[in-house]
Amino acid sequence: MKYYAVIDTNVLVSALFSAESVPGKVAFEALEGCIIPLINDEIIAEYNDVLYRRKFHFEWSAVKLLIDTIIKRGLPVDAGPVSDFIPDPKDVVFYAVVMEQRKSDDAYLVTGNSKHFPTKTFVVTPREMLDIIEENK
Repeated sequence: MKYYAVIDTNVLVSALFSAESVPGKVAFEALEGCIIPLINDEIIAEYNDVLYRRKFHFEWSAVKLLIDTIIKRGLPVDAGPVSDFIPDPKDVVFYAVVMEQRKSDDAYLVTGNSKHFPTKTFVVTPREMLDIIEENK
């Protein structure tokens, strides 16, 4: 089964710190598994801006591979308008893309910061996303 999901940047940061972590397993599913990443230019720009920050000390080749693979496997989605309140303007695009995809398919927003988004069943933590995948195997 395939799952459409917007992967919040904080999940990828955690995944790069530890591939064996729950966020690391979600990233693996987005790179080689059953998650189809939902992307657009603004999301990719955010990934580039955050993941290449020197403060994280990530291997740049690992960041490039991660982003390139997400682009390769990803489904481009234009962000539509959002009527829900999103506290951080940088997070609006993640919510807008998932809402746009939900017009035609089930889709999830996977985030480590659920409080930054409205309480919805499709806004899930990395653990919840893995549980959803496991339930349907």
